[in-house]
Amino acid sequence: MSAPETLEGWFALHDLRRFDGAAWDRMPAPDREKAAAEARDLIADAEALTDGGIGLSITYEMVGHKADLMMIHLRPDMTQLHDLEQGFDRSMVGSCTSRVYSYLSVIEVSRHAAPQGTGSNVEDSPYIQARLYPELPENSRFVCFYPMSKRRQGDDNWYLLGGSERAELMRAHGRTGRRYAGKVTQVVTGSMGLDDWEWGVTLFSDDPLQFKKLVYEMRFDDVSARFAEFGPFFVGKRLVPEGVGRWFGG
Repeated sequence: MSAPETLEGWFALHDLRRFDGAAWDRMPAPDREKAAAEARDLIADAEALTDGGIGLSITYEMVGHKADLMMIHLRPDMTQLHDLEQGFDRSMVGSCTSRVYSYLSVIEVSRHAAPQGTGSNVEDSPYIQARLYPELPENSRFVCFYPMSKRRQGDDNWYLLGGSERAELMRAHGRTGRRYAGKVTQVVTGSMGLDDWEWGVTLFSDDPLQFKKLVYEMRFDDVSARFAEFGPFFVGKRLVPEGVGRWFGG
């Protein structure tokens, strides 16, 4: 049984941090002001791609106990992702944060996902290009990120199914997702060989209730009911660079 061929786009890093308020309070007031300004500039530079590269970055302040901040970076080269996380680590505010979770992956699309009539040059399809190099909805107020894998247990082993059966299950799954067009934007990244799970799913919406509705409805699709294993869910609201100083208390 041969593996279906995939096309790859930008590398992705979900960088989740916890803010150490006690360490921040011990910092002298002038240093806190400087650290907040530095953090704002770092995030603004990443989002503006001041290094002259291509890609995207977007930042969210998280809701709940799992993390306080999530920076999502998309870049063509993994080294650029490393530079971004190291730059934040070495900043003044970096000394007041710890990385509680991260997820490394790459945007991927199956060659079979191209619309009919695309022809042999699937990678040249505007539809495929838009999925490999997406425009993140930076004005969306909320984000939901979670990793997932396909089950490999007994008769419910995704990787032992025939290609046509997998394709039909995913088409049905896609029909559920399309009912949320205009309400939820989805970016799927692959992480086999890069991280502990097999895929990362990032959802964007102005209404966080749509995350619950979409994921709940998809649980009843055969492909999820039989084969999906889900990791932790992280939900946050948009933090624009201009608000970073306020968020850090600067």
